[in-house]
Amino acid sequence: MKKLIFTAALCGLGFGAMAQKKPTEVLKNLETKTAYYSDIAQQIWGLAEMGYQEKQSSALLQETLANAGFKITTAVAGIPTAFTAEYGNEGPVIAILGEYDALPGLSQKAIPSKESAGEKAGHACGHHLFGTASTAAAIAVKEWLEANNKKGRIRFYGCPAEEGGSGKVYMVRAGLFNDVDIALHWHPGAKNAASAGAALANKSAKFRFYGVSAHAAAAPHMGRSALDGVEAMNNMVNMMREHVLEDARIHYVITSGGKAPNVVPDYAEVYYYARHNKRDVVMDIFDRMVKAAEGAALGTGTTMDYEIIGGTHELLPNLSLQEMVHKNLTKVGGVQYNDTELSFANTIAKTLGQDSADQETAAAIAPYQTTAKAGGSTDVGDVSFAVPTVGFGTATWVPGTAAHSWQAVAAGGTTIGNKGMMVAAKTLTLSLIELFNNPKLIAAAKKEHQERLGENFKYVPLIGDRAPALNYRN
Repeated sequence: MKKLIFTAALCGLGFGAMAQKKPTEVLKNLETKTAYYSDIAQQIWGLAEMGYQEKQSSALLQETLANAGFKITTAVAGIPTAFTAEYGNEGPVIAILGEYDALPGLSQKAIPSKESAGEKAGHACGHHLFGTASTAAAIAVKEWLEANNKKGRIRFYGCPAEEGGSGKVYMVRAGLFNDVDIALHWHPGAKNAASAGAALANKSAKFRFYGVSAHAAAAPHMGRSALDGVEAMNNMVNMMREHVLEDARIHYVITSGGKAPNVVPDYAEVYYYARHNKRDVVMDIFDRMVKAAEGAALGTGTTMDYEIIGGTHELLPNLSLQEMVHKNLTKVGGVQYNDTELSFANTIAKTLGQDSADQETAAAIAPYQTTAKAGGSTDVGDVSFAVPTVGFGTATWVPGTAAHSWQAVAAGGTTIGNKGMMVAAKTLTLSLIELFNNPKLIAAAKKEHQERLGENFKYVPLIGDRAPALNYRN
C-alpha cells in the first residue's frame, strides 16, 4: 500500500487569513494551489478504496480540512469513514458534499490503453476528484469569510459508499442535514454542464438461498441446489420485465453460485438493483422481486432470506439554485488540453470509436436545460429531499467516455482529471460566495424546495431501519 504523504505545507500555500477579498482574487488564489490539490486527489486515486473501506482516503481529507482550521467530527451516522468538517458559528449553513469511494473490478493504470494496475478497485466514477474539489472549495470559501468578516457556516460532508452503499441516506436519516440551508455537490464527467439534474430511485438487496449439498452424480436426489433457487428467481424476474413500466431498470449479478460442478451447492447469492424515476414504483418492483424469490425457494426445496443493501430517492431539482450554478460554471469555463493531454485524449478517443478527441466539448459549457433524463442513481437524492440541493458536472474525462469504464479511471489519474477537478472547485467556490452574499437566493431556493415536496411529504428512507451495510463490498 502506498504510504500517505500529507503535503500540507500550509504557510507556503497561503492557507489562513487572506488579503484577497473579491471572488476573482479567491479564484486566483485557488489556482495557485492546483498542484497541492492534484496531489491529494492522486493519492486517493492510488488508494482506490471501496465503499465503507475508505479509511486512508477519508483520513487524508480530514487532515487537509483540519489543517485549514475546520472542526472535524468523525464516524458520523454510525459509519467509521463518514465525517463532517465545519467552520463558523453564525449565519446560514451551506453544505458541500464530498465522495471518495472506488468501484470493484476496475483497476487501471493512468495510460490510454487498457491495462490493469493490479488486484484492486478503480476510481471509475472519479470520486477521488469529487472529494478533493469539494475540500478545496470549502477551504477557499472559509478563507473568504475570514478575510471579509462575513457570517456563515460551511459544513463539508465526507460521504462514503455512494456506489451502492447509500452512505448519505444514513446521514440524512440520522438528522445530519436538519439545520442545513443549502447543499451543493458536483460530479466528474465527460462534459461541463449545470442543467437541472435527474437520478433514478434505487433499491438493492442480496438474496441468499440455502439448500442441501450432495454428490451431484452419485446422490443428486439427496441434494437441494441453492443455485437452482437463484436461477429460478432470475427466470421469474426476467419474465417480470414484460410487466413493469418500460423505463424501469432491473439488473443483477450472481455473487455466489457454488464451488464445484460435482457438488450440489448448499449456498448461493444474487445481488439485485431495481430502479425507476419514482421511488413508489421502485418499492412496488422490489416487493414483486421478493415474491419471486419466495416462489423460487418454494419450488426448489430451498430456503431464502435477503438483506437490503441500499436504497435511494430520486433527485429533486431546484431551479432557483441551478441557474445560479450554471452562471458560475460559465464564468469559470471548461478544460483546455495541452499537447500532452491532447495526445492522451486522442488515443483514448480511438478506443471509444472516435477519430480524435472532442476538444470543443471539453472546453465548452453545455447549454442550460430545465429538465434531464435520469440514467443512474445517487444517494444525493435523499439529501435533495431533506434540503435544497444543487449540482453540476465537469469534464474530468475525455468527451464520450462512459462512467464506470477503464477510460474514466485512466483519465482520472492524469492532469485531464485534475483540470476538470479545479473547474469544479472554482464553480463551487463562486456559488458558495454568492449564496453567502445573497440571503434572498437562499430564501427563494427554500421556498421552491417546499413547494416541490408538497404539504404532506414525509421522508421515509428506502433502507428502512437497517444499520449501515459496512461489509457490502466483502
